[in-house]
Amino acid sequence: MLRRTFLTLGAAAVAGPVLARKLALPMPSLVYIGTYTGPRSRGIHAARVDPASGVVEFLGLVAETQNPSFLAVHPGGRFLYAANETGDYQGTSSGSVTAYEILRDSGGLRRLNTVSSRGGAPCHLVVDSTGRQVLVANYMGGNVASLPVREDGSLGEAGRVIGHIGSSVNPDRQKEPHAHSINLSPDNRFAVAADLGTDRLYVYPFDPATGLGEPALPHSPRMEPGSGPRHFAFHPGGRHAYAINELTSTVTAMRYEARRGRLVPFQTVSTLPDGHSGGNSTAQIVVHPGGRFVYGSNRGHDSIARFGVDPGSGRLTPLGHTPAGGRTPRNFNIEPGGRHLWVASQNSDLVRIFRIDPQTGDLHPTGQDLAVGSPVCVLFV
Repeated sequence: MLRRTFLTLGAAAVAGPVLARKLALPMPSLVYIGTYTGPRSRGIHAARVDPASGVVEFLGLVAETQNPSFLAVHPGGRFLYAANETGDYQGTSSGSVTAYEILRDSGGLRRLNTVSSRGGAPCHLVVDSTGRQVLVANYMGGNVASLPVREDGSLGEAGRVIGHIGSSVNPDRQKEPHAHSINLSPDNRFAVAADLGTDRLYVYPFDPATGLGEPALPHSPRMEPGSGPRHFAFHPGGRHAYAINELTSTVTAMRYEARRGRLVPFQTVSTLPDGHSGGNSTAQIVVHPGGRFVYGSNRGHDSIARFGVDPGSGRLTPLGHTPAGGRTPRNFNIEPGGRHLWVASQNSDLVRIFRIDPQTGDLHPTGQDLAVGSPVCVLFV
């Protein structure tokens, strides 16, 4: 049975800022939270947000599955896909990807099927804009794969698996490839895979009919040695993109040439305040849907770093830091209307909801927290 808890975001949040009205995007009704499973969690949790009242209804556990560490939604909104971050699927050294049907009335998930991710510890996935392919990045496998989506939303076996080759300068983390994320370009023609182990952003041609193409484009950018690119995000304007580097706690800004799928790095900035001396690694990067702000998560400093975006050049200006409210904010996400940011603090069993100031991008706690064991991904549907 689903456990329901009701929270209210507050009158100011319900009214919504001018930016949200300009975007003409309502607050989504469903939010799914991926976790690392164990004593504190058994799978995927969910919440429902009422767009009129701002009331958050916590639905609790909606699907039992092992280590659903990253989630993605089909563009039609009917299906959800979870990367099961394991290394022993059906006796192989691989993880898996599980497909679900979204049950809108209850917020529940109905499992459709599970297939091999074709590599160990799958940690990120994305659905292409036509809904015909799921792309997955395998951290321990050091590879990326494309899985065809059937008409009923279930997954076929991988049609293409591409292994990365190489290493970099960090002896503890970069002895071999570690694919950490994969994203699709706004026009759905290219896939960008961030590899922490090789300090590369591999850009692959993509066709919804056949999946990933190979080899990677020759102008796939090399990042600063030892930086460890982890996650990646395109700017909604389509001319810029940003990578967050786990090992050096930095963000790299890039120009994007859509015709060729070419990324050109031109700026790198720290995610940490001046004088920070403790250990830290970064995790997620998200561009606000209005395009004026970029956010990144710090694990160690336990904060969300905020940057302003120059509308012409795409250059970043550090604007400050907001405490995440818990330890190890691995993942966060912004609802499509741009009004709220939800942070999943893995080691505090906490998801905290912030209101976004539309003028400054600053984050203000709404006073609402969700108790979720080991949360590591937030997905709006």
